[in-house]
Amino acid sequence: MARKNHNFHLAERPQGLIVPGRTFNFVETDAPTADDLKDGQVLVETIWLSLDQSMRCWLASYAKPTAIGEKMNGAAIARVLASKSSKAKGSDLVISISGWTELAIVNEVAPVPEGVFEPIDLPEGTITRDALGAAHIGQPKAGETVVVSAAASATGSVAGQIAKIRGARVVGIMGSDEKCEVLTKKLGFGVALNYKSANFDEELARATPDNINVYFDNMGGTILEKAIDRATLHPRFVLCGCISEYNKLDQPNLGGIRSMFDVIAKRIRMEGFILWDYTPEFPKAKQQLGQWIAKDKLKSLETVVKGEFP
Repeated sequence: MARKNHNFHLAERPQGLIVPGRTFNFVETDAPTADDLKDGQVLVETIWLSLDQSMRCWLASYAKPTAIGEKMNGAAIARVLASKSSKAKGSDLVISISGWTELAIVNEVAPVPEGVFEPIDLPEGTITRDALGAAHIGQPKAGETVVVSAAASATGSVAGQIAKIRGARVVGIMGSDEKCEVLTKKLGFGVALNYKSANFDEELARATPDNINVYFDNMGGTILEKAIDRATLHPRFVLCGCISEYNKLDQPNLGGIRSMFDVIAKRIRMEGFILWDYTPEFPKAKQQLGQWIAKDKLKSLETVVKGEFP
């Protein structure tokens, strides 16, 4: 009996929270085979699927939103089952944008960086993007104060550690004392703050006595406002995400930054970026991240959930 393939397709655009059984449809199809390959293509089987906050944007009005009825997009660490590409051979472990599926035929794959022994630790596309954004826009320097919101997330933890590798003093912001402890004890952040603390404003001020040189923003909203308040002159603000507003993307009148005068007066450079902005630099960046992981300069945080198809 021919093998079946299992996928999740977008059924409807969520209004607020994702609803299990409604937002996505489980779809069973005939599995692709080696006979279906064209020159340059690779048949892969998903081993690990990366789930990221930014995927919530792909369900709304992001630069390239997933279409209704389309397979949900996403990065995966996959095993090559068959190949007609010079970039991979059978049994290789690769990174691919194959989506929420068991099996897929893809045109592009990236090899596992040399020196990385645990594939689950590999930097996937979103993390590589954020590393490049932190480097290009933030440009953290030795002795500077770098503040990262949602700092225990996959993206925030990497951005903060890169700043630390470059000699900056790093302050992480999270929403629980447990996650703050991970930042300081496992990742080596200088300070970690819980934004739910009743004394958060005072704690942020004490943590940034010389104000903020670089702010890597994953949250938006009031935390971004507070970072603007603590900014020094000519700081760089890297706008990566706005988690606090992802479930409001379909709502009108989200509002904006209330302290625009401070942006002007402090000459704040604010720049946003998305996944595809630095695509040509991905191979070199992934190699660098892989080397840092192998040398234990960069530690990964991951939550692994064993998935099952219905």
